[in-house]
Amino acid sequence: MAARGAGGSAKGSAKSKVAIPQLAWNQVRPAPVVLVSGPENVLAERAIAMLRDFLRTEDPSLEVSDLEADGYRRGELLTLASPSLFGEPRLIRVSAVEKSSDDFLHDALDYLPSTAESTTLVLRHRGGMRGKKLLDAIRAGGGDAVEVVCAELKKDAEKQDFAATEFRSAGRRIAPAALRALVAAFSDDLGELSAACRQLMADAPGDIDERTVAKYYGGRVETTAFAVADAAIAGRQGEALVALRQALESGADPVPIVGAFAMKIRTMAKVSGARGSSAQLASSLGLAPWQVDRARRDLAGWEDAGLARVIQALAATDAAVKGAERDPVFALERLVVLISDRGR
Repeated sequence: MAARGAGGSAKGSAKSKVAIPQLAWNQVRPAPVVLVSGPENVLAERAIAMLRDFLRTEDPSLEVSDLEADGYRRGELLTLASPSLFGEPRLIRVSAVEKSSDDFLHDALDYLPSTAESTTLVLRHRGGMRGKKLLDAIRAGGGDAVEVVCAELKKDAEKQDFAATEFRSAGRRIAPAALRALVAAFSDDLGELSAACRQLMADAPGDIDERTVAKYYGGRVETTAFAVADAAIAGRQGEALVALRQALESGADPVPIVGAFAMKIRTMAKVSGARGSSAQLASSLGLAPWQVDRARRDLAGWEDAGLARVIQALAATDAAVKGAERDPVFALERLVVLISDRGR
């Protein structure tokens, strides 16, 4: 978390009408008013918890209060923000600002020009037009405020950054390949990904590697799928076919397995022929630097013509496992053989 008073902004989030700092969820810092916006609840919860912990390290006597904006009654905010007898710092967390009552909007707008000393007001707004006048006033600089933007994480690189931060914040290390496997296993639900990170750190001592992830989450279809894909792309045809059959026998669905191949091959195709450092390519291609490095290693022995043939085969196999052919297992095995031969 950024230190008190530090600057910083979430890349690409600033708008012409926004006069306050806009921060990423893991850059949250204290301010008299902290607007936590966006639909991603996991990031918002993490940011608010980080802010609370930071304030408590500054003063353990911190008083924490919670309000619900949709059930709010006139005067509650001012009562909680009023100075206490002993002057303890205060954290007031307000949820459901996107459903605010008229009373809350009235009091919040009155509060902005003269915020209470030693009080941090956190406003959680998930999106929508309700409360727009309040949001506009905050963003226009109508009070000493910052905005923490918690947009939905759609790119794999963003989810990997989130998971990496979970481990780094706890002082733990996870190998890049293990991180990729973990994110692939829980790519559809950020809450499940966060819980999986915490569970791994609680149950597995030391550094987290691929074997650790496989031990705890080997039953996740996506993790198994990437094991098959890794073996095939490396040219280990026998190992890939055995892993494929084991995955299918354990109940894995062929569709996500094809998806795992497609994800890796698409990354390889993006990186193939591209010039520049890992950091430069990662920024321009929407990848993490380690993904660029991994794709470059995977591309050893491949030619553009082979990649093109595999991409065409992926489309055909995707259709096959979704009903276009009578034997989806044979279609998958055919794809594994082609990829293991590097598309030749």
